[in-house]
Amino acid sequence: MGFKSDIEIAQEAKPLEIKKVAEKIGIAEDELELYGKYKAKIDYNLLKTAKGSKNKAKLILTTAINPTPAGEGKTTTTVGVCDALARLGKNVIVALREPSLGPVFGVKGGAAGGGYAQVVPMEDINLHFTGDFHAIGAANNLLAAMIDNHIYQGNALNIDPRRIVWRRAVDMNDRQLRNIVDGLGGKANGTPREDGFDITVASEIMAAFCLASSITDLKERFSRIVVAYDRDSNPVTAGMLNAQGAMAALLKDALKPNLVQTLEGTPAFVHGGPFANIAHGCNSVIATKMAMHFADYVVTEAGFGADLGAEKFIDIKCRLAGLKPDAVIIVATIKALKYNGGVAKADLKEENLSALEKGLPNLLKHVENITKVFNLPAVVALNRFTHDTDAEIALVREKCAQYGVNVKLSEVWEKGGQGGIELAEEVVRLCDTPSEMNFSYDLDMPIKEKISAIACKVYGADGVDFMPSALKEIENLERLGYGNMPICMAKTQYSLTDDQTKLGRPTGFKITVRDVTLSAGAGFIVALTGAIMKMPGLPKVPAAEKIDVDENGVISGLF
Repeated sequence: MGFKSDIEIAQEAKPLEIKKVAEKIGIAEDELELYGKYKAKIDYNLLKTAKGSKNKAKLILTTAINPTPAGEGKTTTTVGVCDALARLGKNVIVALREPSLGPVFGVKGGAAGGGYAQVVPMEDINLHFTGDFHAIGAANNLLAAMIDNHIYQGNALNIDPRRIVWRRAVDMNDRQLRNIVDGLGGKANGTPREDGFDITVASEIMAAFCLASSITDLKERFSRIVVAYDRDSNPVTAGMLNAQGAMAALLKDALKPNLVQTLEGTPAFVHGGPFANIAHGCNSVIATKMAMHFADYVVTEAGFGADLGAEKFIDIKCRLAGLKPDAVIIVATIKALKYNGGVAKADLKEENLSALEKGLPNLLKHVENITKVFNLPAVVALNRFTHDTDAEIALVREKCAQYGVNVKLSEVWEKGGQGGIELAEEVVRLCDTPSEMNFSYDLDMPIKEKISAIACKVYGADGVDFMPSALKEIENLERLGYGNMPICMAKTQYSLTDDQTKLGRPTGFKITVRDVTLSAGAGFIVALTGAIMKMPGLPKVPAAEKIDVDENGVISGLF
């Protein structure tokens, strides 16, 4: 049998009609808002009903080591273990983020899983889906338009055009739009000023959308968004522009979670998608709670490694939404660990125990974070490749056993749910293990101390250096009463440090915070490190060059 691509596997699948998937979790056809035969939205008001599982759902978080070019397979594992739990007879739902068009057409590709552990319809999920991201971008840009219109119409709020902090958004990697000058062409066309675009998944609208518990909560979050400062340095909010109602109206349908399915017909909620190296990197609170309302086991994921996604899942999402994982899956591959140990990508198929031992501390630091810092039970899911040797697997098991964590092999890419049974059984065992979750910092700590706690406890840094601009803004935010919010670190995903070239488990380093920004609507403060930008660019050869569609509407080249 020849090699099949992810999109070929997805296109050969025969999915259930979505109403049949909904029946599995007790949702009737008349409670679905159908988007064709294989997608539907679910009204979030069903959370208020008595329908659903009578058991308190077990929440399982999937995270990983720092990503490498060798690949880890976090979403694939998340989907596969969900199918494995279904094979064990569990009432289970998977809850994932929606992919951004930027990575789909850029370097990373889609985010619907891979091989025989995917959510479908794969092409729809990766391209537009139900239009949620476009609605979020529209709400973002409505607010931007209302700011500039307010200034044009007399500026009753005395907004300082030099201190507008709200940017426009588009869901595409377009470096040309990072920094622009707009309002040119004379008085009738607005006030000339410096401006710029963020990618939609980095917008505060996306973060607020994913942390909101209802449409009312969403409006309240929007009203708190700080968009500018007046000439007396007082914050100007979206609520002062009366923008929150119209913005929420644009999102009334987008806020409803999207129901799809895995290749094995397991229900899947795919909803929301903030980046994890910039924003908090988790699917929507509403979708997670909806899944927990209708299932006994819910498997979800957080973006990138445990230093970013899992930290934010716990310190931000769980804290703000009252959630707690019952078990954590940490995904790794032997290839990625050898890459962390200094092996070139071309040589990763060769057995190399010394490089593996050198790279293992990266995995072990993530294990330590989950089990020691956050005090949660964990299992390492080792995505198995045919060239992994028994000696290499034994070394990973030995090192993880020293941390009291079991290693379970995962073959879900090749075998679907059947390849994740061993992992699923361990997850069930862990879910029955009592635990008391810790956060990495207390909310009432000063902003600098909270940032330092993340850097030292989670990254393993010796401390934090704050640039003068960051210190000035921290002082300003604490003066304005925003000091008791959680911290959202914007940091490279490729390293535990803020330097993406430092692999493994570096020591003797400090994190440099160059600036901080306020996301009052989302409810957190963003600390910017390294060269992280809120608008990525396309690579030299973007994935878009390989994507095509034929006369029958069949898409090729997606991965």
